[in-house]
Amino acid sequence: MSATFDLNERPDYDDLIQTIADYTLSYRIKSKEAWNTARNCLMDTLGCGLLALRFPECTKHLGPMVEGTVVPHGARVPGTPFRLDPVKAAWDIGCIIRWLDYNDTWLAAEWGHPSDNLGGILAVADHLSQKRVAEGKEPLTMKDVLEAMIMAHEIQGVLALENSFNRVGLDHVVLVKVASTAVTAKLMGANRKQMCSALSHAWVDGQSLRTYRHAPNAGSRKSWAAGDATSRAVRLAGIAMRGEMGIPSALTAPQWGFYDVLFSKTNKDQKLKPEDKRQFSLPQDFGSYVMENILFKISFPAEFHAQTAAEAAVTLHPQVKDRIEEIDRIVITTHESAIRIISKQGKLANAADRDHCLQYMTAVPLIFGNLTAEHYEDSFHEANPIIDRVREKMEVVEDERYSREYLEEDKRSIANAIQVFFKDGSSTDIVAVEYPIGHRRRRKEGIPLLEDKFNNNLATRFPGQRCDEISELCKNQKTLEGTPVHEFVGLFVI
Repeated sequence: MSATFDLNERPDYDDLIQTIADYTLSYRIKSKEAWNTARNCLMDTLGCGLLALRFPECTKHLGPMVEGTVVPHGARVPGTPFRLDPVKAAWDIGCIIRWLDYNDTWLAAEWGHPSDNLGGILAVADHLSQKRVAEGKEPLTMKDVLEAMIMAHEIQGVLALENSFNRVGLDHVVLVKVASTAVTAKLMGANRKQMCSALSHAWVDGQSLRTYRHAPNAGSRKSWAAGDATSRAVRLAGIAMRGEMGIPSALTAPQWGFYDVLFSKTNKDQKLKPEDKRQFSLPQDFGSYVMENILFKISFPAEFHAQTAAEAAVTLHPQVKDRIEEIDRIVITTHESAIRIISKQGKLANAADRDHCLQYMTAVPLIFGNLTAEHYEDSFHEANPIIDRVREKMEVVEDERYSREYLEEDKRSIANAIQVFFKDGSSTDIVAVEYPIGHRRRRKEGIPLLEDKFNNNLATRFPGQRCDEISELCKNQKTLEGTPVHEFVGLFVI
């Protein structure tokens, strides 16, 4: 009987790992639109984090692991007094950014929120900027932060274009971990070898299951999962910077690599047939496409596939508000992704369950004329049983054109339409919204409202003079880019 063995020839790094490393270390961003959109994204993302500080279920997670810990040049968590090591600061910043489901969104074969990466970016940049100044060196500037944001958006977003992690049960925060690892390693001064090592560890690392985003397990972990991912990225980048060896074929290793273990179809014997093997598709080169086309949540703190449904519901509210008890049925016409992710019937167990329910996010603005973070809380839901009665009258149907144009590169619509039918046989018109106000096609209309959203969020945490100072700085591209990171973050310290 012949012995079996593994051929122990150590390969070069997987092509994708090298491609991400080379992009991160070498690409020069020339798109004025990308730089300007990154500035708006910074404002919006930090504002979302400040607003989340009003919710105890979020703030209970924040602060040092050991009370009283003092960290030299510790990274600050905006809107709080905390000064933490960069790993925990990344966790906290990422947590507050994502808590209310109000920051930006990218929709493709995979979904996600690329501004989640700001948790790791800002924590590392703030710490390093303070440290450099203490050593008599030049600090990092906010241009470094904006550049890291554009690159993190691009890595996460391009990988999401044709690669569906959700279809194999994995959560999209795997892409936050990979993107944050790349850009935080660059901020730390990684060379190519260190960068490849860091990225390989990000792919090998344990990846989150999506079960906490779906019935029957939807819950608050989805609000801190991205913070956890960007924090882990900072840890892995730091490990690589200490000279830790990488795992070159982390993706492609037969039987043991990411593709075979987590991304391909397997049978009960875990043996892969050639036709079952899957690898990532990279349909375009990395550049600045994702930041230029990012989707902002401007009007509603709601899962993005429901943004246009909420907007349509607000439009219908005046026609419906005095006839709620007369409603016979409500037809929501939507796209396949919305049906697969957020269409739910039955009891909704918590706020996280409600802000991922298409019917709930439509019913509330139909009844009340708006949709805010407070509308998801247990107290509001329990005080308004009419919401569930309206949900029970909803029918959700797919429009194939909506599903097709959701994926088309020149459209990327996120369409929903609503029509309300009454018991007397009358009905409202169909109100259809194909592009939410945060879409690139509606930038001229959306950015003034995004700035208003930012100013309102600032006012939840800071006095008027500080709000004005921060707002004016963030609106000036050149001045913001030249501002040292530690000075910028200092404006957000309580």
